[in-house]
Amino acid sequence: MAAPLLRTPETTHRIHFQDCDMLGHLNNARYLDYFLNAREEHTTRHYDMNLGHLAKVEGAGWVITKHHIAYLRPANHGEIVRIKTQLIHYDNSNLVVEMLMLSEDGNRLKAVLWSEMAFVRVATASRTDHTDELMDLLDQLDVEDVSYDPDGFDERVKRLRKQLKRDRAGADDE
Repeated sequence: MAAPLLRTPETTHRIHFQDCDMLGHLNNARYLDYFLNAREEHTTRHYDMNLGHLAKVEGAGWVITKHHIAYLRPANHGEIVRIKTQLIHYDNSNLVVEMLMLSEDGNRLKAVLWSEMAFVRVATASRTDHTDELMDLLDQLDVEDVSYDPDGFDERVKRLRKQLKRDRAGADDE
């Protein structure tokens, strides 16, 4: 039996000078690049899925329909950040990926992103259903302990912050 797929992969990334504003903070628009590049790396490395190849072979791929983003702490020039990504919702033709940017040690939450995506035919740019194979993969990757509510982004951010605060307090007690 094959080992279960890693549902919440993570990688570290260094914040580059050209991506920062005059205060040395990661520019708000560049957070999306860091998040989406991390997710692409995660899907390639952990799921052997090349999204460009998928679009060519299947004639379909995901397009982003909406982002929800919360900027909580600055990511500074030269800093190493940890980015975690996970699938928190899917149906026949949509999915939602949650992406977290944390301090290098994983103890401080810097930003949270929910990317909502629709699966579309490349030739017609019209929504289409996931194939059975994709549905099987999405079922394996879905993080069930995250309760997805389309209107629950702010509440999710609040819960994540509280959990990290509890985790830090517990580490201080040890």
